[in-house]
Amino acid sequence: MSTLHAILLTFFISMVPVLELRGAIPVGVAGGLPPLAAMAVAVCGNLVPVPFIILFIRRIFLWMRSWEKLSVIVEKLERRAEEKSETVKKYAWIGLCILVAIPLPGTGAWTGALVAALMNMRLKQAMPAIILGVIIAGIIMTLVSYGAVHLLG
Repeated sequence: MSTLHAILLTFFISMVPVLELRGAIPVGVAGGLPPLAAMAVAVCGNLVPVPFIILFIRRIFLWMRSWEKLSVIVEKLERRAEEKSETVKKYAWIGLCILVAIPLPGTGAWTGALVAALMNMRLKQAMPAIILGVIIAGIIMTLVSYGAVHLLG
């Protein structure tokens, strides 16, 4: 795999919900990128959708509710965000950061942005917490990926 291919693959995988950093950094490292480069590319890619989610998800959900099948998806996403919002409500800014920083399924930048949007957090309040959370998750995943590559090599 060429370096450019590995960079692009890492960047775009990190933008995908559920996969995010958890999927992108191991792919980048396996594709030959140095661990810190894979992390930097994945962090940048993971942050791309965040402002759009915060600014537009409520309007998108409103539009989606006009179709029965899409309305079911909206309700599921809203329930999931509501469950995750308890941490954010309890610990405010740091709660959002923690929600994003834990690299487990159901957490991450997409979930954090959705929770922030549904809690009516302003972009300038939510972005710093999400950015820090993504960086922390990136560090955790880089350490896990870097260690795994050395164990297998």
